[in-house]
Amino acid sequence: MAAERPLLVSSRFQDPQQKIQFLEGKFLIVDGGTATLEVADGVVYMVISVRNVGTGLAVMHGWHVEVTGQPQQTHPPLEDFTTQTRDIYVASGDVGFWQGALRDPAIAQFQAVAAAVEAGDPMMLSILYGDWEGGQRVISLFALRRAKDRWLTTTGRHFNVDRPDPR
Repeated sequence: MAAERPLLVSSRFQDPQQKIQFLEGKFLIVDGGTATLEVADGVVYMVISVRNVGTGLAVMHGWHVEVTGQPQQTHPPLEDFTTQTRDIYVASGDVGFWQGALRDPAIAQFQAVAAAVEAGDPMMLSILYGDWEGGQRVISLFALRRAKDRWLTTTGRHFNVDRPDPR
């Protein structure tokens, strides 16, 4: 029997709207197929709508955001990922979300991402996740691009962390 493996991709535009709360009590709304990015009160808030097209429960472990419009051929080093502060699960075949926040205005990543959000510059978001047992880790790369009045997401690549790359 094959092992159940999660696989996160961008959700579809027709997927339902979601309301996500952050530690400070801040809420953001995200529509299907999009991201919501906001700089407020010295925090960069980020949410994207995702869909698990794999066969297993996806458990998110961490993330890395980079201001660039160029898809990457490799994933960022694991030590560069920010650990999720809450457990986020997405059931197989279901829609869910990813959320992250940058809270230290003194660091270069905060400054770069805040400026990109305000200017509408493209970014790449890498999400590290695995199955419910903590194995079969994958990094999925999402492009975030501003189009008119909203941020659109597309899934670019998936990288196996604990297994050989099939490419």
